[in-house]
Amino acid sequence: MAYDLKTIAKMTGYSVSTVSRVVNGKGRVSQKTRDKILEIVDEYNYVPNQIARSLKSNATNTVGIIVPDIREYFYKVIRSADAIFSKHGYSILLADSNEDPEKEEMYIKLMYEKRVDGLILATVSNEFKALDIFFNNSVPVVFIDNLPEVDGAYEDCVLLDNAKASSMAIDQFVKEGHRRIAIISGTETEMTGHERMDGYLRSMRLHGFEPDERLVKIGRYEEEEGYRCMAELLENRQEAGFTAVYVSSYKMSCGAFKAIKEKELRIPDDVAVIAFDFTDDTGLITPTITSVVQPIERIGRIVAERLIDRMKMAKQAEDEREEDFPQKIILAPGMLLGESSRYVK
Repeated sequence: MAYDLKTIAKMTGYSVSTVSRVVNGKGRVSQKTRDKILEIVDEYNYVPNQIARSLKSNATNTVGIIVPDIREYFYKVIRSADAIFSKHGYSILLADSNEDPEKEEMYIKLMYEKRVDGLILATVSNEFKALDIFFNNSVPVVFIDNLPEVDGAYEDCVLLDNAKASSMAIDQFVKEGHRRIAIISGTETEMTGHERMDGYLRSMRLHGFEPDERLVKIGRYEEEEGYRCMAELLENRQEAGFTAVYVSSYKMSCGAFKAIKEKELRIPDDVAVIAFDFTDDTGLITPTITSVVQPIERIGRIVAERLIDRMKMAKQAEDEREEDFPQKIILAPGMLLGESSRYVK
């Protein structure tokens, strides 16, 4: 049997409004009355009707998060963001698009149907018809990792300085003594891929090296693509020699390491590598990996705080809202130095 406020009120002998104040922790009620009502609530495992409550308040206290892969980087971002949301009374609905634009669009529509108060989106697409329902109904959206081409009024985002990430990798290689430096990068239709490639090209030229197009490999941000790109570089090494490779994503780095291992080559003796967001918490990987790293916990914290600000603003009456401009927050990467980037003659 489902118990509602009316049933609980009849059992306790108090009015529905009194029971509601106790259950929701609002209003003044004597301790004796509170104890009696809570005793019945606990005995019959009464759960407040969140749907009815959300219809009345026009808020569900939930936020949607859609990412292309829940593992590794995004898992840590979500965990950091959830800590902030929990403190402010929000729950999260989480979806993994698995790098599929169609699946992502389906989840965007589903999040709106679930009446989320706001959405965090790490997109893999540049088509955003599905987001119009959020924008047209003033439901806040904050982008992370990748910013699509949408109306400037909605460009709330927390991003990494991707160009700087690549230039830091090239600077480190040059400092180690490398001159022939290859890159494995994501597709340039995504902002992250475009910016990381741009950083590589500009940094190479700043150091006086004209990039060799034979040393530029592009693929999707997947392990299999990293493997393919590294295998192609190694197969053509006699014609297009190199001593170092910058792999600009975590999953592509995993594939690249696999290709190097299958060729029975050693890092950095045969080929030096700088990876992206490749951290070894166990300390068991040898040699230690030089990696460009993102401030993951800070990204999660900032995106949550920004979305909370936007949601508070959205709840205010239109004539009471302060003018709120979109914020494009760019964070600097760091460098984790290891042995994998050394130059070995």
